[in-house]
Amino acid sequence: MMRNRVREHLEAHGVLNPKLRMLKRSDGTVALPVQPDCLPGLDLTALRLSVGHETTCALTCIQAPEPSKKESMKSTSMALLDCVRRLLVSQGETWSEDLTGDVPRSWQRHGDLALLGGGCFSQEVWSRLGAALWLTVARVLGVNRLAQAGRVSSDGHRTPAVTMLLGEDSWVTHVDNKIRYQFDVTKCMFSAGNITEKLRIASFDCRGETVVDLYAGIGYFTLPYLVHSGAAHVHACEWNPHAVEALRRNLELNGVSDRCTIHQGDNRQLDLRNVADRVNLGLIPSSEQGWPVACRLLKRATGGILHIHQNVTSPLSHGEAEPAVGEKAAPQTRGCAEREAWRQWAEDTALRIAALLEEDCGTPWRTTIQHLNDVKSYAPHIHHIVLDLECRPC
Repeated sequence: MMRNRVREHLEAHGVLNPKLRMLKRSDGTVALPVQPDCLPGLDLTALRLSVGHETTCALTCIQAPEPSKKESMKSTSMALLDCVRRLLVSQGETWSEDLTGDVPRSWQRHGDLALLGGGCFSQEVWSRLGAALWLTVARVLGVNRLAQAGRVSSDGHRTPAVTMLLGEDSWVTHVDNKIRYQFDVTKCMFSAGNITEKLRIASFDCRGETVVDLYAGIGYFTLPYLVHSGAAHVHACEWNPHAVEALRRNLELNGVSDRCTIHQGDNRQLDLRNVADRVNLGLIPSSEQGWPVACRLLKRATGGILHIHQNVTSPLSHGEAEPAVGEKAAPQTRGCAEREAWRQWAEDTALRIAALLEEDCGTPWRTTIQHLNDVKSYAPHIHHIVLDLECRPC
């Protein structure tokens, strides 16, 4: 989307202000916050040339800018630290500075439930506070229920090890871009970091298309295809029975169950072929095991688009030191090497997909890289990338 291209340009040049929230205005425009000291050198003409001539850019003043989600959470985490410190002292316990690192500074919120990370409140002293601790945490975070995440299971279903701390009902509702997702936090994972890709899918025009989502989960991408992109039908493949239960509920909840067929089980055994205009391969760190399946699914006469997800590792630039923990590499030094690594992976993938299609069909196919989307960074030099690959019979 154009908005993302402008944001990426501002971020790459160190102009974007990460402490403030992007603002959607009533006239349909979007205000992106910039660093005040960068205003004198901000070249709007260069920005338009970089992201597209059709872009309209202008400087504006927002009287009451809102803090970013990260900044808001930082403020709440400071309040939480103060409250649990006072609670602990009021119970006759001794506060020590090493407990500061045991108080969470971030969490996931799903409706009235907050999901804490697994590394917090681990010291024995907290257990002596009993239910008073969780009631205090819930009050500060503004929720009624609390849960704590542990390690993700290696059962092949990525089942989260989540413990309910306050409240009994573990089903939650999360709303993204007017789509309602319900799931059991103790059985299914929810990736909030994929929101940019969900928004991108929502901007597609898929009217009249048949889409296959090979890794549907609870409907992360299936639902945007149906609700916003207008896909005629989606085949959703998922092997986690708990995710399938949530997926069925979410299709009904969003009023699109009549345009979706769920295929439960291993998608490599899928009894479909020659049906898809578009295949979504939303599995990381790699969706490679699904490539042969995706090739079989594309329509033989017209081909279609594959959306291939991958964690791509890029090398250090010449003379670049590995950033310290918690540090980000400078945009100027990281951009070129990373984008080159993404391009090389995309070109190699395009060749391999073309070979798979020719092997399956017995005739040559042409593959064309349409777009590379940087979804999020996992670690220094490791990015979740989505390749939009157009595949057509020659």
